[in-house]
Amino acid sequence: MRTNKRQTNLKDIKASFQQSGYVDWHFNPRLSDSQNEDHDGEVVVQTAPPELKRPPLYAVVLLNDDYTPMDFVIEILQQYFAMNLDQATQVMLTVHYEGKGTAGVYPRDIAETKANLVNNYARSQGHPLLCQIEPKA
Repeated sequence: MRTNKRQTNLKDIKASFQQSGYVDWHFNPRLSDSQNEDHDGEVVVQTAPPELKRPPLYAVVLLNDDYTPMDFVIEILQQYFAMNLDQATQVMLTVHYEGKGTAGVYPRDIAETKANLVNNYARSQGHPLLCQIEPKA
């Protein structure tokens, strides 16, 4: 693990805490200033790099309806989800027979954008196809 080291004068730290109203729990008031300081009057502060978490994932789901043509659903899957014809056909059949099907899994902002693009395109073409996002289980 890599850490960044920064040198700071102890008197500056004490003054900063006194001005801000915080209590420095590292400072022991029972010791004299010379006992609280390093031999050169500087304190080494180590900071750890932040821990990063993966964003939660959401499934982009297409819902079946009785009016949107199968060809149009395949076109959407190829255009917005970069599927080939076989993959798009499989997802379209899942939507048709099971009532809904997952077009892809993405972080929330990407999933929302794709769902909005699909819904807007379907409306512009006169189809009632509905696309929504669901948290991935």
